[in-house]
Amino acid sequence: MAGLAESGSNPDVELLYDINGLAKDAPHWFDRVMEFVGEYGLLFAIVLLVLWCWWGVRRRGGEDAASSVAALLWAPLAAGVAVLVNVPIRGFVERPRPFKTHDGLEVLVDGKNDFSFVSDHATLVMALAVALFVAHRRFGIAAIVLALFGGFARVYMGVHYPTDVVGGFALGTAVALLLSPLAMALLTPLTRAIERSPRVGWLVSARGPEGAAGRGAVIPGARKESAEAGERDLAA
Repeated sequence: MAGLAESGSNPDVELLYDINGLAKDAPHWFDRVMEFVGEYGLLFAIVLLVLWCWWGVRRRGGEDAASSVAALLWAPLAAGVAVLVNVPIRGFVERPRPFKTHDGLEVLVDGKNDFSFVSDHATLVMALAVALFVAHRRFGIAAIVLALFGGFARVYMGVHYPTDVVGGFALGTAVALLLSPLAMALLTPLTRAIERSPRVGWLVSARGPEGAAGRGAVIPGARKESAEAGERDLAA
C-alpha cells in the first residue's frame, strides 16, 4: 500500500498541490505563522477551550458537575486512545509523506520522516474537539472549527495529503463518539468520588456536592433564618 495516491492525476494529489501552492505565493512571515499554527498553535487552543470549559463547570457546580467533568476528562483521553489506534494503521498502510513522492511541494517543517496516513495531528485535534462537543455544544463547535482549520494547515504545510487529514478526522470522531458511553460509565464514579473529597473536591465543583442547594441565597444562612422566622410566626 506504499504506492497509495502516488499518481499525479489523483484528485487527492491535485488538491494537495492546489492547497500547498498557496504557501508558495504567501509572504514568508505568513508561512511561519501557518507552520506554528499547524504544528502547535491550534492544538494548544483546543486544549485551552477544554480547560476553559472545565473552569466554568467547576465554578457552577450543581448535581451534574461530576458527570460534566467526566465528559471533559474524556476529551484528552479520547485523543490519546485515537493516536494509539492510529499506530497500527500507519504501519499497515505505509504511505510515504507527500514530499517524498511528489516534486515541487513547499514543505514548511522539516524532520517528518514517518508515514503519512493517518495524520496524527488531525486525529488528535478532532478527537479532542468531538469529545468536547459531547460535553458542551458551544465550546465543542468552536473546537471543531479550529480542528478543521488545523487539517487545512497540515496540507498547506506540505506534510500530508488531504485524505490523510480526512482519515484523521474520521478516526478521531469515531473514537470520541463510540467509546464515550464506556468512558462515561468508568469516569463518572471517579469524578463523583473526587467531588466528595475535602482535599481535591474543588477539581470537580467549587461549590461542593451540595452547593447547588444554596445557589439562590444572596446571603449565606438567609434561607435558614427565613425558615426560623416562619416557624415563630406560626407559633404566635
